[in-house]
Amino acid sequence: MVEENIHIADLTGRYPVLAPLGNQIKNASDCLISCFKRGGKVLVCGNGGSCSDSEHLVAEMMKGFTMKRNLGVEMKNRLVEIAGKRGEYLAENLQQGLPAISLTSNTSLITAISNDIDTDVIYAQQVNGYGNPDDVLIGISTSGNARNVIDAAIVAKSKGMKVIGFTGKTGGLLNPFCDILINVGEQRTHLIQELHLPVYHTICLIVEESFFKTTGI
Repeated sequence: MVEENIHIADLTGRYPVLAPLGNQIKNASDCLISCFKRGGKVLVCGNGGSCSDSEHLVAEMMKGFTMKRNLGVEMKNRLVEIAGKRGEYLAENLQQGLPAISLTSNTSLITAISNDIDTDVIYAQQVNGYGNPDDVLIGISTSGNARNVIDAAIVAKSKGMKVIGFTGKTGGLLNPFCDILINVGEQRTHLIQELHLPVYHTICLIVEESFFKTTGI
């Protein structure tokens, strides 16, 4: 799509170090678009700053990012039929979401898994429960060596899911379990994180426009 080339060109123009990753960024965008078209969802996980990135990425998917995603007419009409004036309010204010879940956010579940099983499997257990073959796992690890992210990727692969990894330069131990690896060209944690953000923003732009710009809904 033209939009993909524009957004990726803009990204790599602002961050030349990301130029070698243009194809991976396009492939990741296409992977997510295909996932959502199949009725799948995206699961996202990471630790520390990457935990925050996981929640940030999900926030951009689940509501309008750069454009308002109005509900379709059929959904608006159903809301009004069910709830009258309150339905009208919901019809005018709700936005369409692209289904994404941050595996970092459910503290009760995470602590239960940590206490009852093991901290290494806090994400793997959730992938096992939530994951389906049409879904995608995005695992964020600056080193590529976060055990809980790697285990989540292993479980995702076992369930027939696609795995997109965000790492630093080497890709680490996560690399073999990724269908698409976005290994930005830095090795220090804070610099890797600084590059992850514009990459996933670009992916969110491409994905959002593929669903909402051309349809006008």
